[in-house]
Amino acid sequence: MPSFAYTAIDLRGREQQGRLSAPTREEAQGQLAKRRLHVLRLAEAQDGGVAAPKKGSITLPWRRGERLRFRDLTLFTRQLATLTSVSPIEESLRTIARQSDRPEVRGIVARVADAVVEGRRLADALGREPRSFPPLYRAMVSAGESSGSLPDILERQSVLLERQAAMRSKLLSALAYPAVLTLVALGVVAALMIAVVPRVVEQFDNVGQQLPLLTRIIIALSTFMANYWWALLLLIGGGLALLSVALQRPDTRLVIDRFLLRLPFVGRLVRDLHAASIARTLSTMIGSRLPLIEGLRLTAETVHNRALRTATEGLVEAIRRGGSLSGALGRAGVFPPLLVYLAASGESAGRLELMLARAAEYLEREFDAFTSTVLALLEPMIIVVLGVIVATIVLAILLPILQLQSLVGA
Repeated sequence: MPSFAYTAIDLRGREQQGRLSAPTREEAQGQLAKRRLHVLRLAEAQDGGVAAPKKGSITLPWRRGERLRFRDLTLFTRQLATLTSVSPIEESLRTIARQSDRPEVRGIVARVADAVVEGRRLADALGREPRSFPPLYRAMVSAGESSGSLPDILERQSVLLERQAAMRSKLLSALAYPAVLTLVALGVVAALMIAVVPRVVEQFDNVGQQLPLLTRIIIALSTFMANYWWALLLLIGGGLALLSVALQRPDTRLVIDRFLLRLPFVGRLVRDLHAASIARTLSTMIGSRLPLIEGLRLTAETVHNRALRTATEGLVEAIRRGGSLSGALGRAGVFPPLLVYLAASGESAGRLELMLARAAEYLEREFDAFTSTVLALLEPMIIVVLGVIVATIVLAILLPILQLQSLVGA
């Protein structure tokens, strides 16, 4: 009896590999389905238990660093969704590989095309490039192939990736100007304190009078920054390094992410942004006919905030015990009330996919409006703070001059 090597995802979202015996490939898929495993790759195995090697199946060392960037993956999915509706998959992949400008993309897509030509399913071929195509992506492609609706699933996936790319672009645009303005402000203050203030205060060395308190404070700060600027840079660099190491620890990362969610403005921004991403991804997966529990498992892997990821993973356990999605969202206590309400409406009306998509759209609009409002307040606030600091430095320089003039006039 033939043996088949498989790679699948269980209900906990973990990837499993193994081997089973079955008369046909369809029977092997049926056995895995009974085990509640979602198949990513299924290939006939040799007697030794290893999948029969085929052309292009070996991952060479120089390939390990290659991967599709998020922008490349978004463009690839849109092109594939468009081309598969009018041409075979292997021809579509070859066309995409030829049209790509980046050699890395051409190589990855060409290897996927080779695997499809060999007779592999598209999900299996994508599984040979795990750094470029995450489990969530491959699971949706596999669901499309199994249901015979691959072009529709690819269209949904491309829309999802394009929405995520748009949100990333909006977030970067929202943060770019304040970040640059802050750096310029810090540079101006540092230049004043290190280069300008020491030369001006040299004129007060032989005054013979005690300088004003504000001037003495500014002189002390200026002297420290001029003599120990390297220590400040080391301190900042060391602090960033310690923070980076701390973020690698799951417990510390969880504490920091929970703290971020409690911040007045940043917390709402992070919560709504992640909630919109979760709703959008989950809506797409439900539309792809993936089970809700499996969709939540795979969706949790896309959440970067550990507090929200933990809450999303808790939704799976709550639903597995017989609860509803909306009830689990409400009990988690970290998701926006709007998402809970629309999820409940979708469950009662039997249109959960549609209501989750509407929740994502509303949260994305709220994100846009909120960031616009915050930026409208943040930009002048940075300018005002910079003006106050510069005015303080100028005042500290002028006070001794005014004091001398009053002494001379007396």
